[in-house]
Amino acid sequence: MKEDFLHYIWQHQYYRKTELATTEGEPLQVLRTGYYNTDAGPDFREAIVKIGEVEWSGSVEIHLRASDWRRHNHQIDLKYDQVILHVVWEADEQILRTDGTIIPVLELKDRVDNALAYTYRQLQEARTIIPCANVWPAVPEITKTMMLGRALTERLEQKGHEVLKSYTNYNHDWEATAYHVLFKGFGFKINQEPMERLVKTLPATIVRKQQQLFQLEALLFGQAGFLADADGAYAQQLAKEYSFLSHKYSLGDKTMQRRHWNFMRMRPANFPTIRLAQLAAVLANRQSFFTAILEAQTIKHYEALFMVPVSEFWQEHFTFTQEPTKATKTMGKGSAHNLVINVAVPLLAAYAQFTGDRSHLDKAIELLEKVKEASNKITRLYEELGWKAKTAADNQAALSLYKNYCQPVNCLQCAVGNKILKQNLLSRS
Repeated sequence: MKEDFLHYIWQHQYYRKTELATTEGEPLQVLRTGYYNTDAGPDFREAIVKIGEVEWSGSVEIHLRASDWRRHNHQIDLKYDQVILHVVWEADEQILRTDGTIIPVLELKDRVDNALAYTYRQLQEARTIIPCANVWPAVPEITKTMMLGRALTERLEQKGHEVLKSYTNYNHDWEATAYHVLFKGFGFKINQEPMERLVKTLPATIVRKQQQLFQLEALLFGQAGFLADADGAYAQQLAKEYSFLSHKYSLGDKTMQRRHWNFMRMRPANFPTIRLAQLAAVLANRQSFFTAILEAQTIKHYEALFMVPVSEFWQEHFTFTQEPTKATKTMGKGSAHNLVINVAVPLLAAYAQFTGDRSHLDKAIELLEKVKEASNKITRLYEELGWKAKTAADNQAALSLYKNYCQPVNCLQCAVGNKILKQNLLSRS
């Protein structure tokens, strides 16, 4: 058994209350359970209990055993002097405040429904990847839908929070933040790290000053290290332009090298050279990328932000040294949707948190609902249980549910897990 199970029992008051008393035999009434505390100090704050004829206001501390109080050194911590009730599974010893006064104890081991404790242990000790797999089909659809919606919102909040950290790092400049997210998105996982390194060497103020596609290509390819040994007429033209820009903006000592980029085991259309060419086209097409993200309304508008024709050279090449081919043109819809998910949506979620305007988060969710996304190894786990992801919103929700609840066996904080426990409890009440 874990302490969080006792937190759950106390928070929901899932224990027998008839003849409720402390271990000292004093009558006990719980008037308010208190608010769960995630910071340092007692577990529940602002609780109210009545012991005997006296009403007490303060905190409640929860442990598996009363002796954990001493093991955690609470007896010398002044923060715990405000505790009015010590809730434990087993009261194995008397515990004291720093001034030596006794703290009342409520023991739960004989008051918790055996079926509830058994169901909890089943979830905690499940050998299936999804702890509740055996009973998932019996959970009402509305409960699963509600939990997946909550998981999706939590994932977007997390993504937004990560963007806001970048916003702080970029001196509260939304445009610079948007460039960072855009560059990272164009790494498409395999080259995400070098893309992040690249954007850190290219301030948004410099990028914004380049209005021509040729200049942007020179800046990106040069800074990325692809022009160091320029071969071919076009590469040499870019190298010449980059030499000028590098000197103008003092970029020479920040240049990356070709070895930083990954080409292995990927289709030519996904080569980092192609992604840089596509990125240059996107930057040339929009003077203010962040404003474009906020102003776009439909999925078609967002697709248009990314599906911009590359320059003539890259319509016929995958690299600077490869022979001309007509295979490479504009970005495909699948890649554009990937950028909607990993660039547009996080930026909208972050701006919703920053402004407190829910409409930006609603737009982000609506975009995810418009994008069809292939299943992955995580969503297939839920498909085996009878739930199928149909959109990117479903995929993101499933990823969040798995990462934050199923994988760490955090069933007590999950609406599905709560329903399983509560149904079992109610069936025996």
